[in-house]
Amino acid sequence: MSSVTENGDVTAGKPNEEKTYKKTTSSAIKGAIQLGIGYTVGNLTSKPDRDVLMQDFYVVESVFLPSEGSNLTPAHHYPDFRFKTYAPLAFRYFRELFGIKPDDYLYSICSEPLIELSNPGASGSLFFVTSDDEFIIKTVQHKEAEFLQKLLPGYYMNLNQNPRTLLPKFYGLYCVQSGGINIRIVVMNNVLPRALKMHFTYDLKGSTYKRRASRKEREKSNPTFKDLDFLQDMHEGLYFDSETHSALMKTLQRDCRVLESFKIMDYSLLLGIHILNSNMREKEGECSQNASDGKRPGGQKVLYSTAMESIQGPGKSGDSVVTETTNTMGGIPAKSHKGEKLLLFMGIIDILQSYRLMKKLEHSWKALVYDGDTVSVHRPSFYADRFLKFMNTRVFKKVQALRSSPSKKRCNSITALKATSQEIVCAVSQEWKDETQSIITEGQSYSSLDEEVLGSHRRPDLVPSTPSLFEAASLATTISSSSLNVDERYQRDQPMLYSSSLPSLPSKELPSSSTFTLEDSAIYLTSEQSTLETENDNASVLDVYL
Repeated sequence: MSSVTENGDVTAGKPNEEKTYKKTTSSAIKGAIQLGIGYTVGNLTSKPDRDVLMQDFYVVESVFLPSEGSNLTPAHHYPDFRFKTYAPLAFRYFRELFGIKPDDYLYSICSEPLIELSNPGASGSLFFVTSDDEFIIKTVQHKEAEFLQKLLPGYYMNLNQNPRTLLPKFYGLYCVQSGGINIRIVVMNNVLPRALKMHFTYDLKGSTYKRRASRKEREKSNPTFKDLDFLQDMHEGLYFDSETHSALMKTLQRDCRVLESFKIMDYSLLLGIHILNSNMREKEGECSQNASDGKRPGGQKVLYSTAMESIQGPGKSGDSVVTETTNTMGGIPAKSHKGEKLLLFMGIIDILQSYRLMKKLEHSWKALVYDGDTVSVHRPSFYADRFLKFMNTRVFKKVQALRSSPSKKRCNSITALKATSQEIVCAVSQEWKDETQSIITEGQSYSSLDEEVLGSHRRPDLVPSTPSLFEAASLATTISSSSLNVDERYQRDQPMLYSSSLPSLPSKELPSSSTFTLEDSAIYLTSEQSTLETENDNASVLDVYL
């Protein structure tokens, strides 16, 4: 049986035995919590609603619950105890701010036995979760409860300004007194729903000194890892779309500045990672089904309690990550460096550590032995900056959209069009050569050809005569018309590549030069018809201007 001393230290015990906290069994603590909250919340409903005043933050109500019962309290089988409620009207306002009705609050906590959770931390606190998965009940030390009571006015102001936050949502602060022992508890929102299996759970502070899970913690079925473990497992970080990443970082920045103003440090980001994988979902089907029985039967009872709501993200779950059939439970969609689709659940925890004298001394002696910037205990301003830098550069990253710039697109299109235009020029030029050769052959009379042929045979010393100036002009006009006909045939085959600048002119009224324009690449093909240079292949000259 493991036990916890009055200072919160855990003592070793036999396995599979009930835990004790300050010499009180966990079953007795759970029973006292349910009886006390049931009485105090029920009694609070008779008080009229009014504005919260400054003195309401320091009110403490007390009621004695004997085991045999009384006129106001029921009988029970636990030892006699006294139940104290801190700032009942202020916490009633907080519950109303998050949409928690008194009946729902009582039903969640008192209807079924509380479920005890394992604690990975060194504080030795006990953790209980309600059967509907809505609330976490944690035992706190005297200094933490006292600090929270002093923090309530500023906490009240912050919640009024922004109810959407990753900071813990406190719904009640109570104390169970039995046998001269005070057991203080706080009721908070549940960050990690049990309905979804958390494949990885991390407690991140942004420091590296001794921030690795112990061997004992790793042997647990659901271990909680730390910063160095995250850097080893998720060395590339977690990727979000730009909108979600911006909302998340703005929320973290705002929350850290609030904690810095209260001189709070040594807090952590509790991060739960659920991998959206069909094979894993099939394996965990039975476990999830058994664990989700009775959870949130009537839907979500608490406003702004999910991770997606807390970061002010969009109401949708993210079409690129989850499907319509997936129940996201309010998780934030993300992707790993391996391309795995993830759901993230997170919240800032352990905010009841102020930078008091003992913390200053702890930082001083650790800084003498180790690097002072790597230890978790540090002054609040430095702690907040280091925390935000670690989250923004190592944990949460923005997906870079792979989009080419317009200039690159234009360069690529010009290159492609240049290659296409060269193919066009080669094809048209070859057709022009063939067509010109046939026209030259048909344009000359058989008699002149016979004369030239016979003359060349009879007089080998004579060179065949060149055509006259009139014949050359006539021949050029014929070649130009033929080339335009070739281009029109090609234009019908490729209507989107280029267009003729002279589509409506008849062949008899053609100008001295015709221009072909490629729309996107601005390439001009010009066939000069004013001059005709007869080479060995008697083809026209084609000039290409880029």
